[in-house]
Amino acid sequence: MLPLLRPARSDDLDALCHLEVACFDWDRFSRRQLAHLLTRAHAVTWVAVDEHETPIGYGTLLFRRNSRSARLYSFCVHSSARGSGIGRGLVERLEKEARERGMHKLVLEVRADNRAAMGLYRRMGFLPRRWLDDYYSDGCAAWQMDKQLQVADPAGSGIPLGAVP
Repeated sequence: MLPLLRPARSDDLDALCHLEVACFDWDRFSRRQLAHLLTRAHAVTWVAVDEHETPIGYGTLLFRRNSRSARLYSFCVHSSARGSGIGRGLVERLEKEARERGMHKLVLEVRADNRAAMGLYRRMGFLPRRWLDDYYSDGCAAWQMDKQLQVADPAGSGIPLGAVP
């Protein structure tokens, strides 16, 4: 069975905490922070689940009032599921969510030493825009990357703005 993408639920909290520990050596979210992200009004989290409904990856988007940029705030895929297309699927779903909410740009920060993540983001059209020295708690630098989004037609036809039908 292929992994399924769905909005995160409050009962995913334990699994998301386990993913944080499995995927990150530094700068992990605490249980309290993850609970806040799952319930806050200006964030959305999507999970990839396996055949047992266990989350094997997740991504969280943050939205700010009066902004047309969304921030990919947290993103991870369990090491056992990497290379299977789950990361790409999650990013695509998060981009769709951002477009549906009228966002024009998606922004993220990625560890400078995370070549796999950098490669994924570049393949998906993100461009490195700014180098951030000493960004993470262990002193690692980061790249701030962004991607311009085509916003869905407000008339609801689903055709990207500017596209010829």
